[in-house]
Amino acid sequence: MTSSDSAQNAPAKAPAKDPWDLPDVSGLVVGVLGGTGPQGKGLAYRLAQAGQKVIIGSRAADRAQAAADELGHGVEGADNAETARRSDIVIVAVPWDGHGKTLESLRGELAGKLVVDCVNPLGFDKKGAYALKPEEGSAAEQAAALLPDSRVTAAFHHLSAVLLQDPEIDEIDTDVMVLGEERADVEIVQALAGRIPGMRGIFAGRLRNAHQVESLVANLISVNRRYKAHAGLRITDV
Repeated sequence: MTSSDSAQNAPAKAPAKDPWDLPDVSGLVVGVLGGTGPQGKGLAYRLAQAGQKVIIGSRAADRAQAAADELGHGVEGADNAETARRSDIVIVAVPWDGHGKTLESLRGELAGKLVVDCVNPLGFDKKGAYALKPEEGSAAEQAAALLPDSRVTAAFHHLSAVLLQDPEIDEIDTDVMVLGEERADVEIVQALAGRIPGMRGIFAGRLRNAHQVESLVANLISVNRRYKAHAGLRITDV
């Protein structure tokens, strides 16, 4: 058989997958750990407003339910463990200083779940915000180390809590950088971001690249202070 015959008999390559062909996530339940804080509450509000089933988690169930009642749109409140058990996707929006202990305590409840870490390890002094570097490399990598039976991704770092919670704003004009190890998991998170009007989810690498994404928030805080803004990000030519 000649080389030309071999080429003709070789199986045709499958066409490349359209990166914007994302799954339907409308039926998935989203839990938000730290959902009574500004960022978590804002994400819960926007996702519920878009028609997603959302459960807010907190250490205290009554506090979570009070926040849920305030948001409306069918949002429910529960303690963190119940929120993790009942959710398909769990967004981690807890303060950095409680990040490790919270996830470690929920390892069993989060097993098998798609976890989306949006925590930014930051310090503050008289010069403003600055990035911290966790021993594992990033908050997302810490989550992956603490949750070996979960599918950990990172996203929703650069969103203004003020804009998220403002009912007068119909669209959030920003892109969401999504990081993760498995394409299928990343695409679910991209699709979830796209449920919020004005947002797009953009694949931005594996979890080893999460540190600089988390750290960029320190720069955005500086931008916001100088320009009295609520800055976000747009990725060009995509």
